[in-house]
Amino acid sequence: MGIEPHPCGSTQPPERRAADRRGTADPAEQSKTMTVPQRGSRLPGQLDAGPLEPMIGSFALHLAAEGKAARTVQGYTSAVRWFASGWLLGQTGKTSWEQVEAQDIQQWIVQLLGRYSGAYASIQFRALRQFFKWRADEDELPDPMARLRAPKVIVTAVPVFTSVELSELNKACHGRSFAARRDAAIIAVFTATGIRLSELAGIRYHPGDPARNDLDLHAREIRIRGKGGTPRTVKIGHQAARSLDRYLRARARHAQAHRPQLWLGVNNRGPLTATGIYQIVARRGRQCGVTVYPHRFRHHFSHTWLDRGGAERDLMELNGWTSPQMLTRYGASARGARARRSYDRIMDDST
Repeated sequence: MGIEPHPCGSTQPPERRAADRRGTADPAEQSKTMTVPQRGSRLPGQLDAGPLEPMIGSFALHLAAEGKAARTVQGYTSAVRWFASGWLLGQTGKTSWEQVEAQDIQQWIVQLLGRYSGAYASIQFRALRQFFKWRADEDELPDPMARLRAPKVIVTAVPVFTSVELSELNKACHGRSFAARRDAAIIAVFTATGIRLSELAGIRYHPGDPARNDLDLHAREIRIRGKGGTPRTVKIGHQAARSLDRYLRARARHAQAHRPQLWLGVNNRGPLTATGIYQIVARRGRQCGVTVYPHRFRHHFSHTWLDRGGAERDLMELNGWTSPQMLTRYGASARGARARRSYDRIMDDST
């Protein structure tokens, strides 16, 4: 069985992610059935780990017991199942985890690097490392990955929005229709907070019950649930609060206004999924000729915060990060521009 693109969670290959950014798919909404699209065919192939499957199931239980998000569990187990099916069973004939050697992982990663990016291969590598580390601790067995290093990753900076792009995107949502008010509010919240797609999709609205209401427009605050369900509160600006207020007034006339989810569909349809929100943002971008996907707002927010002198620790809190390494990744997009502006401020010799 050869290498095929994988659909689940963060283990998807680069070309699949590019397709997702055009609004054609969202991995969070994919079925948990392990299917792999075959190149040159629309028909999916079934991943089958055979005798190696029980240990993968135990690994999934371990991750869930540690409080890992369902998407994280799916992403890790998908990578392990793909390695088991695509390499161990398909190319080496090995039928037990005890037979796995460091060379197996190395050869698998080499194959991935031959087809996909270093970033994608690194994601697969890290998922396998978690599995073998858990297995070694669980059964007091040698870890075949103990001395292996992840593939080198060349980070491609995500471009931040220009002021013109944001202006065009806002213009694309002008209007008094329900869809226009809703879409303007979605884009305003993304711009003002940089929150994740899943976090925005999970915002609740129940003005009669503070315990189930995540919006406080007077304080300009939104309570969200991050990775693993960890709650935090983010701020929004006055413009975003005004956009939300306009949407809430339109939402009050919606047939599904009693639903606890904040974002509702047009034509009195029910709550939007993360997939629906993704497609809305991408569609508005296409209308005005701007490349838009939710995660680009996260990079833009991080750059804007740092560019205006915001504290790094405060950015970590607002973005829900526990590792300072994320500052390097999300601040990379326009680091050079920030440095040049800092030079003019610090080395000003005009006085």
